[in-house]
This record gives sequence, C-alpha cells and structure tokens, in this order.
Amino acid sequence: MVHIGNDWDEILKEDFNSESYLSLRQFLIEEYKKHTVYPDMHDLFNALKYTSYEDTKVVILGQDPYYNPGQAHGLCFSVKEGVPAPKSLINIFKEINDDVGIQNTSPYLVNWAKQGVLLLNTVMSVRAHEPQSHVGKGWEVLTDSIIKKLSDKSTPVVFLLWGSPARRKKELIDTSKNLVLECAHPSPLSAYNGFFGCKHFSKTNNFLQANGMTPIDWRT
Repeated sequence: MVHIGNDWDEILKEDFNSESYLSLRQFLIEEYKKHTVYPDMHDLFNALKYTSYEDTKVVILGQDPYYNPGQAHGLCFSVKEGVPAPKSLINIFKEINDDVGIQNTSPYLVNWAKQGVLLLNTVMSVRAHEPQSHVGKGWEVLTDSIIKKLSDKSTPVVFLLWGSPARRKKELIDTSKNLVLECAHPSPLSAYNGFFGCKHFSKTNNFLQANGMTPIDWRT
C-alpha cells in the first residue's frame, strides 16, 4: 500500500483504506500496465513526500499532471532540471519577478516544497497526451480530503486557487482562519485575465509573517 514516509501516513490512513481509494488503486494498476501514464508510479505522491502535513503553510492547487514525456514528477507546475519550463510556469515566474523581484530560471520547484508549499494536483495522474484522462476516477475524493484536513490545521494555511477548477475547492476551506487567494489560471490562455498582477506571492508572505510564520523564499 501507500507509504509516504511522514505524518501523512497516519493522517490519510483511513483514506488509503477506503473503498474509493482501493478502486482508484485498481484502476491505476491497469492503466500503468496498458498505457503510458505520468508521472512515474514512484513519483505519484511526491507532493506529500516533500511537504509533510505539519510543515504545510501554503497550498498551490494544480489540475492534472503535465501529459508530455519527461515533464510530470509529482509536483504541480514543476518539471525537473534540464526540461524546458512549460508556458504556465513561465507565466508564474513572470508574476514572481513582477511581484517580489525574483528572477527564476530553474523549473524544478522542490525548493518551494521543502519550505512548506504543498504543490498538489487535484488529479495526480494522467495518460500520456490525454489531458484529464484520469478525472473522475477517485483522485478527487482523496485530494478533497487532503484540502479539508489542511483547512482544519491548528495553524493557518494559504490556499492559492488559480483557475475555475481550483477555485471550486474554496467551499472545502474554512476561510475564517485560512487565507484563500483566487485568480485566473497562469496558462497563456487566461493569464492576462487576472493572474498577472495578482501579487499572490507577496500577499502569501505578508499573511505568513502576520501569523508568526517564516515567509517563503520564492527562488527556485
């Protein structure tokens, strides 16, 4: 069964033993046998492995993973060193530069994850070249539970909801103590509809500092 290697194992124990997850697991076994699926099965839970429940201060919600070869590795929006930054990530870096004056070149976002930024795709796998092919197979039940559990943390969390699918998750979040920042998706199709100029990165750090937490160094 799933072994994350930190406090998520205990926190998600019931979720990983649920009928919904066991059904999803069976579906994934067949998918990995018959199709090319991203990310590699050993990378599926990297977001949780890099960022424990206790350490999570910020959640960036993605949709499903990148579906082209060599891109997805279990952290939303991130690709490994040497892989060209996808257009959405280029736009994220542009907004970071405009907002907090940091010029990033590495597309590998592990530095954020290690500081408490959970880079969570709401659907954590995808068939090669078939976007949204694993939507509705059970991932959403698990990731909705993760969002709710983070909303209930004793310390407040910043949720960055970019684009309509992410923004629909707002109803899972206790907005009386957590900060929810919403805007358009950083995709080239929508970034000019409110992602550029959102200043979510400085707003996140202002909130963290106001609540006695260390701000995020947005350098990659």
